[in-house]
Amino acid sequence: MPAWEAHLDALGITRERHRRIATEGALLGGLIQMGFSLDLAIISDGAGQFAILLHALCWVHAERLVHKLIPLNDRQRADQARVRGEIWDLYADLKAYRRNPDPALRPGLEERFDTIFTQRTSYITLDRTLNRLHTHKSELLLVLERPDLVLHTNGSESDIRGYVKWRKISGGTRSDLGKDCRDGFASLKKTCRKLGISFWDYLGDRIKQLGTVPLLPDVIRERALAASATP
Repeated sequence: MPAWEAHLDALGITRERHRRIATEGALLGGLIQMGFSLDLAIISDGAGQFAILLHALCWVHAERLVHKLIPLNDRQRADQARVRGEIWDLYADLKAYRRNPDPALRPGLEERFDTIFTQRTSYITLDRTLNRLHTHKSELLLVLERPDLVLHTNGSESDIRGYVKWRKISGGTRSDLGKDCRDGFASLKKTCRKLGISFWDYLGDRIKQLGTVPLLPDVIRERALAASATP
C-alpha cells in the first residue's frame, strides 16, 4: 500500500528485510487489535519466522536431527539407536496423553524428557544435539498444557507436497503472473481434494459456467457448521 510504504520511508526504514519485518509486525498487531486470539498455537519445524504467538515444535522434525547424525563406530550407532527408541517411546506416550489428558502424568513425562535430552553417551555430537533440543523443552511439551495441539506438522507438510514437487521439477516460474497462477491452482486443487470434490469437475464447471458445483467457500461454511453442531 502506498500509504504504508510512505510511512516506512518517513520512519527511515529503508532496507527490504527491515521493511518486511515491520510490515509483518503491523499485520499481526492489526489482527490482535481486531480480536485475533493470542491463544492460537503455531506448530513449526523451528524456522524463526514461525516463532510467534503460542509456539510449539514438531517432534518429527526434532527427532530428524538425531536420525540424520552419522555415527563413526558400533558404539555410537548403538547409542543413537537407543536414544531414538527412547524419543519415540516418549512421543507415543505424549500421543496417548493427548487423547486422554491426565495432569497426574505430567511430572513423569517431563522427567522422562529431561532424562532423555540431558543424558551423556559415547557420541558427543549426539549429546550436543540432545542438549540443543532440551533448550526447547517448553515448545516440545506444550501439548501437556494444550492437549488440543498436534505433535507434528504432517498435515501442513502434506498440503504443500504438490507445490514442492512442481518446484523440484520446474525450478520455479518465469514471472510473477506465472507464480500467482501456479499457487492459485495448487490451492484450488488441494481444497477440492479435502472437500471430496473432483478438481477436474470443478474446473469444467467454472469454464463452462454451469454452476452445478457449489462455491468452495459455501461448502467450507456448511461443513464447519455441521461439524460444530455435532455433539
